[in-house]
Amino acid sequence: MYRNIVILTGAGISAESGIKTFRDQNGLWEQHSIEDVATPEGYANDIELVERFYSSRWQQLHSDEVSPNPAHYALAKLEQAFDGNILVITQNVDDLHERAGSRRLLHMHGELNKGRCPKSLQTFILREPFGPDNCCTCCIPAKRLRPHIVWFGEMPFGMDRIHDALDRCDLFIAIGTSGTVYPAAGFVDSANHHGAQTVEVNLLEPDRHSQFQYHFTGKAGDIVPQLVDDILDGKVIGSEPIAL
Repeated sequence: MYRNIVILTGAGISAESGIKTFRDQNGLWEQHSIEDVATPEGYANDIELVERFYSSRWQQLHSDEVSPNPAHYALAKLEQAFDGNILVITQNVDDLHERAGSRRLLHMHGELNKGRCPKSLQTFILREPFGPDNCCTCCIPAKRLRPHIVWFGEMPFGMDRIHDALDRCDLFIAIGTSGTVYPAAGFVDSANHHGAQTVEVNLLEPDRHSQFQYHFTGKAGDIVPQLVDDILDGKVIGSEPIAL
């Protein structure tokens, strides 16, 4: 039935794996303002503070408390068994999709497991927390690596590839994301415009302004495995209820 699938994942799918969102109701990230820890200006103002913030996230990601959940494994299964085109776009900076087996994956907001040379823009696998000794190997003298994270005011990665995939897709699924922040907020409109079926999986009920054609309310780990099985069985999403 489907030939070109695009899937967008957000914080909700990672939260089920034990990843903290770090952002509280007051908009603070670990008691720091977004401007302090998630902007180029904040980094230039206090490199050590920003490094401590992302190093703590890196350490949590590598703790025994965090592992892929059934939704991650289901998406990897879909990639391996689906005979059409599939692209998973994630807003998350963790590596849980990779750990589950996904390979056709685009991290639009960067990756916590990488540092980037500020001069060459070359990326390096992060094998220890950020600090003055964690430097690139592409420059002489070596440059201190910055987090390979898209901060506020910076352009997300892979936008040309994303728009090309959305133009061709016949199924777009958003999982665990509010979809209210651009550019990701415009993905469903683009998919709808090109005639795709659009599906949302979220813990929250959709609001009346939602552009998605179908909604499944609940945990991604419960819903996504059945959605994947239905797709692989050639079923049209929404033609019958999800059997949980």
